[in-house]
Amino acid sequence: MARDRPSALAQAVTRREVWAWSMYDFANSGYTTVVITAVFNAYFVAAIAGKAPWATFAWTAALSISYLAVLLTAPLVGAWADAHAAKKRLLLYSTVGCVAFTAALYYASPGAVALAIALVAASNFFFATGENLIAAFLPELADSRAMGRVSGWGWAFGYLGGLVSLGISLAYIAWAQAQGHTGAQFVPMTMLITAAVFALAATPTFVFLKERALPQPREGSPWLRVMQTVRHAREFRDLRRFLVCILFYQAGIMAVIALAAIYAQEAMKFTTQQTLTLILVVNLTAAAGAFGFGYLQDAIGHIRAMTLVLAGWIAMIALAYVADDAPTFWVAANLAGLCMGSSQAAARAIVGYLSPPKRLAEFFGLWGLAVKAASIFGPLTYGTVTWVFEGNHRLGILAVGVYFVVGLILLTGIDLERGRRAALAN
Repeated sequence: MARDRPSALAQAVTRREVWAWSMYDFANSGYTTVVITAVFNAYFVAAIAGKAPWATFAWTAALSISYLAVLLTAPLVGAWADAHAAKKRLLLYSTVGCVAFTAALYYASPGAVALAIALVAASNFFFATGENLIAAFLPELADSRAMGRVSGWGWAFGYLGGLVSLGISLAYIAWAQAQGHTGAQFVPMTMLITAAVFALAATPTFVFLKERALPQPREGSPWLRVMQTVRHAREFRDLRRFLVCILFYQAGIMAVIALAAIYAQEAMKFTTQQTLTLILVVNLTAAAGAFGFGYLQDAIGHIRAMTLVLAGWIAMIALAYVADDAPTFWVAANLAGLCMGSSQAAARAIVGYLSPPKRLAEFFGLWGLAVKAASIFGPLTYGTVTWVFEGNHRLGILAVGVYFVVGLILLTGIDLERGRRAALAN
């Protein structure tokens, strides 16, 4: 009934459905936390690639291969989903793909570099595709004035999901180490744990989340629909500028996500246990940032909110660069967590605010295109700098800090209300 509907939600949307939507963030965050950020990335560099000089570069190259695939397909997948009202169906396919290839990482043993790269690239491609599709449901679920809040709920829930997957993995690793098992024995098991948690936690999404879109009159192939959007790009100049802004600052974020554990171990000399504990705490900070910042974003405005976040990222990079003791690095890492949760929730809300209601999947595909393009050259920048400068991870983190500065500059000049009017007119 209408009187029971929270004001943040769109008409006829229930709390249960938003919970089910948020559960997908809960489910897929275990993949990024355990595979990309905390466990498998460090295992790849140290064990699979044997700490070779090219190991960090090879890891970033594996991610870049998957992001390039997303870059080429995301708008087309989105356009097809819009035309056929198939966001939920494609989300199921991408989920199955990510879960299956994550489980297959069990077989990536020391020395199996090619296999590990192939499985990471495949699993991350399906993860990123699903991330775009689940985001496209946001404008259907949230009131236009509360997208920051609802997006923040999802991201906050997501970080808690990352904590659950990492916590279970950490408990298993502690037990395995007590039994005398080596990393080559217990890390593969964490991949099975992560895949299982993803599959289980995503189930409510497919049970309760509704596909509200209707099949649209055929306007040609997905490629032609995307080309039509490109031809009319001037009508969406504020969204276009924000996507370019995302392209730069997200490059810095993805470098931090992909290489945080490596930086902690190689630059700060953290043990595996210390690194995992750090990631656990940072996920709590990120959850708090995503949840609380959504309310601040709706209160002070999207652009002011993003300005604060990008300034925070720049401060974090400076702290990480100069950190020569654990306490300072802990401060930098938790500032990164706070900014990570805030920036990702805020960006999803802004894209939802600026997207035409009938082309949500396509425009969130463009969002995915910007994010994944950034995901190619952000981590590669870090990996290349550490390779050229013989493992200097401090120069690597400083290099990606430039992307946040450029993003902050590009944020100026965006008129959200003008962009919203353009979205509603198309």
